[in-house]
Amino acid sequence: MRAARLLRSTPFRLALTFGFLFVLAFLVTGTIVYAMLKRELSEALDASVRETYSVVASTYSSGDLEDLSAAINTYARLSRSEDQVYLLLDDKGERLAGNIGIVSVDDGPSSVSASHLGLKGDKQFRIMAGDVGKYRLVFGHSFTETDELEETALASFAWGAGLIVALAFGGGAFLANRAQHRLEGIARTMSEVSNGNLSPRIPLSGNGDDIDVVSKHMNEALDRLSALVEGMRQVSADIAHDLKTPLNRLRMTIEQAMQESERGEDVQDRLVEAREESDRIKATFEALLRISQIEAGARKTRFRRVDLMDMMQSVSEVYRSVAEDNDQELEFISEVKLPCMIVGDRELLTQLFVNLVENAITHCPPKTQITMKLAVDGRSFRATVADDGPGIPAGERELVFRRLYRLDKSRTTPGSGLGLSLVKAIADLHSASIVLEDRKPGLDAILRFPAQQLE
Repeated sequence: MRAARLLRSTPFRLALTFGFLFVLAFLVTGTIVYAMLKRELSEALDASVRETYSVVASTYSSGDLEDLSAAINTYARLSRSEDQVYLLLDDKGERLAGNIGIVSVDDGPSSVSASHLGLKGDKQFRIMAGDVGKYRLVFGHSFTETDELEETALASFAWGAGLIVALAFGGGAFLANRAQHRLEGIARTMSEVSNGNLSPRIPLSGNGDDIDVVSKHMNEALDRLSALVEGMRQVSADIAHDLKTPLNRLRMTIEQAMQESERGEDVQDRLVEAREESDRIKATFEALLRISQIEAGARKTRFRRVDLMDMMQSVSEVYRSVAEDNDQELEFISEVKLPCMIVGDRELLTQLFVNLVENAITHCPPKTQITMKLAVDGRSFRATVADDGPGIPAGERELVFRRLYRLDKSRTTPGSGLGLSLVKAIADLHSASIVLEDRKPGLDAILRFPAQQLE
């Protein structure tokens, strides 16, 4: 079963194709090298035969037949048995010296068989024949050494080809099996996710290859999906819990209006209360919808260059009088002289800082000092909304970003618990981080816009 899956797998087929191409390239290269080697050996043998023929022929001087015959007989005795052949004939065709019988061969180089030379076996000889004075000289060398070298080369190529085939296909199968194992890990993880289990993650090999990169991105997507699903579950629970009270109030107001109407009393005030309660419920759902749209990235099409300093200064100017009416003080401090340009949605970013400022004004007592501050942190912009009010307990600083979450001390004040959720969604849309830190006393809401958004 495992072998069948491996044979059908893309990595194995790719490895098989690569192995086949590699072996084919080796065979083509080997064939070319063998042909070149064979030609070189043939040319070397021809050169050796010509050289030996010239050396033997050079021993002859006019009328000195004895020296020539003695030289031929000496060469014949010293040569390997039947690998070199020598023959000297007189002008009548009679044999004078040599180690073979009388044969007829053409002048110049030629190839003949052993049987043509009167020898046993199936050897082939390279022959050089010509006239030396009035005598005829024949010298030949067998192809034995050349054939042995060619056989050695062929054997080497055969062993090399076998080794290449084994390494190419065996190594390819091994690597394909490893890749297939990792792909099966991805498939198992995605299968469990499709069945509703969002906790599994794709294992990483740690070598940083393409599969690891893809797996890492998929794990990040699964983390995001898990967080969104958990957020949806939490929102559903929060809606059921937190909207139950205003819906009950709306129902009670309507019932009271019906009872008063039956008694003939004026129900105008009750209807106004019901309308206000329904408006608050509607506003809550609209805020939830807006947060969902922001988290889906629908507003990125409206991103433009925005001056962060100008926007924060505008918010501080608008809300300074609101803070004064609440016996509080709001100021804006910029440690940056030049325009602070980032890429984003000005309307949403304005809403982000408005929510933070309104949150401080609403939940802080009179005499509170609220400060909006802009600075450069490395290659990032750091925007801070700080106050010296009661702050937020450490254990709840992450919880306040959840939809509809409200601190116990804030449940008596107007609001839906969506202000900081909207702030978090807008910050995430702009790839900005937001943290809440204890100011002792008070709270710092710190936003950092990443370096890639700096212009």
